[in-house]
Amino acid sequence: MDQRIRKVVVVGGGTAGWMAAAAFSRLLVSDAVAVEVVESEAIGTVGVGEATIPTIRNFNQTLGLDEVEFIRATQASFKLGIDFRDWGRVGHRYFHGFGDFGADHEAVQAHQLWRRLKALGDPSGLEDWSLPTAAAALNRFIPPSPDPRSPLHDYAYAYHFDAGLYAAFLRRYAQARGVTRTEGKIVDVALRGQDGFVEAVVLDDGRRIEGDLFVDCSGFRALLIEGTLKAGFEDWSRWLPCDRALAVPCRLGGDGLTPYTRSTARAAGWQWRIPLQHRIGNGYVYSSAFVDDERAARTLMDNLDGEALDDPRPLRFLAGRRRKFWDRNVVAVGLSGGFLEPLESTSISLIQNGISRLLEFFPDRRCDPLLADEFNRVSALEYERIRDFIILHYCINQRDEPMWRQVREVALPDSLQAKIALYRARGHVAIHEGDGFGRPSWIAIYNGLGVVPEAYDPLADRIPEAELRGLMDHRRALIRHTAQTMPTQEAFIARHCAAPPLG
Repeated sequence: MDQRIRKVVVVGGGTAGWMAAAAFSRLLVSDAVAVEVVESEAIGTVGVGEATIPTIRNFNQTLGLDEVEFIRATQASFKLGIDFRDWGRVGHRYFHGFGDFGADHEAVQAHQLWRRLKALGDPSGLEDWSLPTAAAALNRFIPPSPDPRSPLHDYAYAYHFDAGLYAAFLRRYAQARGVTRTEGKIVDVALRGQDGFVEAVVLDDGRRIEGDLFVDCSGFRALLIEGTLKAGFEDWSRWLPCDRALAVPCRLGGDGLTPYTRSTARAAGWQWRIPLQHRIGNGYVYSSAFVDDERAARTLMDNLDGEALDDPRPLRFLAGRRRKFWDRNVVAVGLSGGFLEPLESTSISLIQNGISRLLEFFPDRRCDPLLADEFNRVSALEYERIRDFIILHYCINQRDEPMWRQVREVALPDSLQAKIALYRARGHVAIHEGDGFGRPSWIAIYNGLGVVPEAYDPLADRIPEAELRGLMDHRRALIRHTAQTMPTQEAFIARHCAAPPLG
């Protein structure tokens, strides 16, 4: 008996739903496999995930999207990293750039060379060897060079874009490739009696949408994976107490069209600033245990770069993940699978990886539990590794407000505690299966929050001091010169990919 999947039903549109549908339209849709998206205009989407990490470019390339067309359609700008302000302590600033701190030399990593120089009394900061950091400080941007010999080679970039426009862009893409869209609100879910698989979703007008595989992109409602199948939820709020956010756009102003996201720590959370071509996206992520909604709104509105274009939109959430991302014939993608605050712009990356993983483990109609178990294991690891990376930003701080004291004093997950101890001892960055961020990212946060390894790689002592100083002086000067010769982001966009005004 033929058990191949004949129809995939995506429940929910928004960023997650249309990313899934677009990927399926590229890789699945044929005469044999149909894809249908069920969404309701009456149900809003979260739609604040406007900042990304460099892996989004891989997703767009897989779809065959033209970068300039995508940028213009989504009012996008470029992103070289994140500027952290007042994290660790008030008045302090550091940068998480999308690039390393230089090539290894004599089999010694660049941050270990810096640590040896520091021991020799050199006052230079580690960020002096980061090209994206230097470029961002000057508001400069140019895409990396494919030539490995170029100083413009060893960094990456991501985007800031309007998530609603991105979903609409992908909807047009998917529908042009055979995906069908059904408008309607789901009011019931029909299960098969023999195995509990989802047989169909029922709309408020009585229509039944049947399918073989259901992808739950219904956001925080988790309509299928939790509302129907009761997959369970693992609560991480003891480590990540922020449980609310307010989001509001404003006119461009202040620092202008910066090639980076800005995250500013506040007394009870942190505020984001995401510059797009047509506006700035802003938000305040906070803990309701330490600040009330009215005061949080005042904090946000008092710290905008320009005139607010709307009233703040509230969001409520709980940090954590589903105990099962895949249960029977339902796979959760995006917020239905879990939530981690967007401190490192991982929301869209988690959607992307969930889609890629589903395609890797794509089942037949029996949905072999072995596939689901491995999907769940790998997905859980990814969420836990990103959780640890986000906790790192909180747990090493010197702020004196109640929330910051609490997150500093809470017992850490064993996995993170071991990583911090290893870095403190010798500057070694432990990278494990499921890590969504590489060695340079961990180093950027450790260094930015003042964690200096107690010792350095002894192999660094093989390099004569004069040679080491000359090498690092040359690198620093080359980075500074290269950044100064790059165009500003505004000039680069104006010349290559300016978006038309929104009608």
